[in-house]
Amino acid sequence: MSTSPPATPALGTELTLRGIVLGILITLVFTAANVYFGLKAGLTFATSIPAAVIAMALLRRAAGNSIGETNIVQTIASSAGTLSSIIFVLPGLVMIGWWTGFPYWMSTTLCALGGILGVMYSIPLRRALVTNSPLPYPEGVACAEVLKVGHASGSGEANRRGLAAIVVGGIVSAGFSLVIATQVFAANLAQYFRLPGGDRNGAGPATGYDLNFSFALLAVGHLVGLWVGIAILAGACIAWLGGVPWLTQGVDGPAEAVAMFAWSKQVRFIGAGCIAVAAIWTLLKLAKPVVAGLHSAAMSARVRRAGQGDTLPRTERDIPIGTVGLVTLACMLPIGFMLSSFATSAGLADQLGLLVVGGLVYIVLMSFFVAAVCGYMAGLIGSSNSPLSGVGILVVIGVSLLLALIVKPLLPASAGQALVAFALFVTAVVFAVATISNDNLQDLKTGQLVDATPWRQQVALIVGVVAGALVIPPVLDLLNKAYGFAGMPGADPKTALAAPQAALISALAKGVIQGDLNWNLIGLGAAIGLACIAIDEALKRASGGRAHLAPLAVGLGIYLPMNSTLMIVVGAVAGWWFERRAAAKRDPEGTKQLGVLLASGLIVGEGLLGVVLAAVVVFSGQGAPLALVGEGFAAAGQLLGLLAFAGLGVGLYAWLLKKQP
Repeated sequence: MSTSPPATPALGTELTLRGIVLGILITLVFTAANVYFGLKAGLTFATSIPAAVIAMALLRRAAGNSIGETNIVQTIASSAGTLSSIIFVLPGLVMIGWWTGFPYWMSTTLCALGGILGVMYSIPLRRALVTNSPLPYPEGVACAEVLKVGHASGSGEANRRGLAAIVVGGIVSAGFSLVIATQVFAANLAQYFRLPGGDRNGAGPATGYDLNFSFALLAVGHLVGLWVGIAILAGACIAWLGGVPWLTQGVDGPAEAVAMFAWSKQVRFIGAGCIAVAAIWTLLKLAKPVVAGLHSAAMSARVRRAGQGDTLPRTERDIPIGTVGLVTLACMLPIGFMLSSFATSAGLADQLGLLVVGGLVYIVLMSFFVAAVCGYMAGLIGSSNSPLSGVGILVVIGVSLLLALIVKPLLPASAGQALVAFALFVTAVVFAVATISNDNLQDLKTGQLVDATPWRQQVALIVGVVAGALVIPPVLDLLNKAYGFAGMPGADPKTALAAPQAALISALAKGVIQGDLNWNLIGLGAAIGLACIAIDEALKRASGGRAHLAPLAVGLGIYLPMNSTLMIVVGAVAGWWFERRAAAKRDPEGTKQLGVLLASGLIVGEGLLGVVLAAVVVFSGQGAPLALVGEGFAAAGQLLGLLAFAGLGVGLYAWLLKKQP
């Protein structure tokens, strides 16, 4: 890859049948991987760049291959990294015991309609937030550079290196996960213990550590960077060196059970308070530019209504605003029907009209609001780092408060659980809008930089949304049957997927509607969030913007399970070390980009194998069908796993550095 900005190659044909098919296939694969990984770790990964590299590698010798076609492939596939974020809400309906599985057509329709609304709502924002905006769009710009380099003359070697990084990363992470499934390697290195200072019964404060041997988590740390990793570590220290020991002082019982109970039932709500404050702070900072952007978009629509839309150049043509309005209305009709069907089946028919009309109004208004906010946040910090969790918290608290204040007094006391389920269903629709809006403008920025046609990209993203919506429910069902979700009725806590955001959002809905939410812990988390904001601002001023302490990342460090956070921190340090070494190379940016592609491959490989292993568990009817050793091998497995993980990690980075002169 070249370090100087390459010229933009000729656009060529954009919408082709083979490009659409390839984009759909990549979407199906990456969506399955993202669903598994998001439920396990509470994080999803952006798929635009790896999809672009795969498309360039597969199509490089195809007749008529062009940058426009590859851009459409990555646009379709990018929905895999976004719509799959619906897992941050939808599993909550299973976790509270309302659903036992994921009804296929209702789940698919919800994801598809919410995603299409996300595309429609972001169209009026494109001109204000992309074309005439100073927002950096880091991932959109990076993807555009990859496309330009990949289609430049003599770029075949760069494509091969990029594809090799993805493939090797995928093979290593999948192979390591497979050995873990045999239990020859342990999955983690964990220990829980009591700290000194117990009472006369000897029950000192409990705490512990849990380091997950996951190459996907290591890769996430590489991608988020050192300062985000430091913020996550700060949150984990607040939780496990502060909150858990404080709450377990004098509590009898095994250290692990006592510590995990305190973290899951109390400390996580401190994290929720911190996340909420961080999200509100972000929204306050964005209020002025979002309002200005909406005003500019309205002015652009007025020009189109005046019949001057044809005077716009090809690179400024969106799906017409009239079509946007009709599609939006067409989506609202089936959403209203789903709300009616859900409310009726939940026994809420007495207030059906109020619930359906109120739900639709809330979805219309809140969806457009989150579309604007998420689009701006993606432009500011990238769609991967955008605080979707914080937006989800605000959405679920808003709808739950409205239901508790307006609808609950009109229904019998027994309707509380049904209202919680209805709140989660409404939140899921709004969240699907948020996830796509979070990504769509990033794709349109890539398109702007390669001179693509906006309306063709918008059509491509709708195709990707529908493809992703078709595969999400069966993957969720498969994982639910194989592992279950933490906290759901009958789930084994040792093997259940954490689904951390879904657990938090369902707990918030239940707490607000049933009136038993521990606001004191949330208030403590809010105070921590305010302190983090102050520290973050001070660090930015003192360092000229180089150092920061992301308040949202601190909240996630408190809230996410330790077997997710610690390895992410390790990955952040490893990525920092790699980039320092890459800076000494002849092509530092190209070397760093290889690191990003390797990280993407590590995530995809582990995620896909996780889905395959889930199928094996379901069809075999055994909890560990591939196990070759028993529990007596656990200590040796921990040592072998640690040594193999460290050796492979160092080897992968060394291999990458050797590939670039």
